[in-house]
Amino acid sequence: AAASRAIIIGFHVRPNINARKLAEKEMVDIRLYNVIYDAIKEVKSALEGLLSPIVSEEVVATLEIRETFKVPKIGTVAGCYVLDGKITRNDKIRLIRDGIAIHEGEIGSLKRFKDDVKEVDSGYECGLNITGYNDLKVSDIIEAYKLIETKKTLS
Repeated sequence: AAASRAIIIGFHVRPNINARKLAEKEMVDIRLYNVIYDAIKEVKSALEGLLSPIVSEEVVATLEIRETFKVPKIGTVAGCYVLDGKITRNDKIRLIRDGIAIHEGEIGSLKRFKDDVKEVDSGYECGLNITGYNDLKVSDIIEAYKLIETKKTLS
């Protein structure tokens, strides 16, 4: 059990003193149960914890680049119009040109006029730059999205 980092499960039993001391020394977890349903429930939740989560994507905003500006020390800033949804500063983004996704990245800064903002709603204009990426062109589309992790469960 120590070599494979296993857990010892006992049902209506008690380990003898030598086994218990050896388990403590080897740092092996011994779990004892009197109700079988408690043991099954805990084993099931431990197995679910081993499953990798399901990662899905939710598009939260669509923006159109209306103008680009070269800013020293920052790079290219896109003047955008939010077509749909609400973009927030911590969203991940995808740059789409002619229907093809050409870059995925993160927002470096998000501004309305000269003010830093956390979010911009549909129907408003904003300026943003993409961290480490400057190849922005007028009429490119920016999709803002969030990754959502959902735990898998055993049926």
